[in-house]
Amino acid sequence: MLKGNMNQEELNEILRLHKLWLADSPEGIYADLNRVDLRETDLRETDLREVNLSETNLREVDLCRANLRGANLREADLYGADLYGADLYGANLFGVDLRGTNLYGVDLREANLQGVDLRGVDLRGANLKGVNLEGANLDGANFEGIDLREVNLREADLRRANLRRTNLYGADLYRVDFYGADLEGTNLRGADLQEVNLQGANLEGANLREADLKNAYLEGAIIEDNNMNRNKANIKS
Repeated sequence: MLKGNMNQEELNEILRLHKLWLADSPEGIYADLNRVDLRETDLRETDLREVNLSETNLREVDLCRANLRGANLREADLYGADLYGADLYGANLFGVDLRGTNLYGVDLREANLQGVDLRGVDLRGANLKGVNLEGANLDGANFEGIDLREVNLREADLRRANLRRTNLYGADLYRVDFYGADLEGTNLRGADLQEVNLQGANLEGANLREADLKNAYLEGAIIEDNNMNRNKANIKS
């Protein structure tokens, strides 16, 4: 349950005191905006480092180029928000609804995106190095050409996602659902794909050298024999 609306003037004062807190000033006060409704505010290029925005309503808010490093956005509503060029390095976005958001140029390095809803979101141009996407709903998301090396994707839903030419080397793909996903030209070298659902996936030109496909579900998948060791795959009909 939200605590109520906050106008721009009130917010500006809270953030002024928070800035002093960041500078270790005795006059500073930590900004706790938990469950506040901020839909009527303008947060473009705003310094929101380490602010508590958990369960806060930021639906369709302009956060373009905002500094959200280390901010707590756990279960916040960011549906349709503009995060163009925002800095979310190390931020906690556990369980956040990010559908309809603009994430172009967003820095999400080391961020916690566990359990987020990113269905249909275009992530091209975002920096996802070291991000935690465990259990995230990524159905239909666009990751084309993104570096996802060593990213945690355990039990993520990547059905129908565009992963063309992505680099998934060393990524944790335990029980990922790639049903109908486009993995054309993707680097899956050495990947542990045991029991992964690849039904109907496009693996044309994918690098599957040294990949372990034991008991993977490959019915209807487009796959090239010369790109994998087939005696490690158990194709189920």
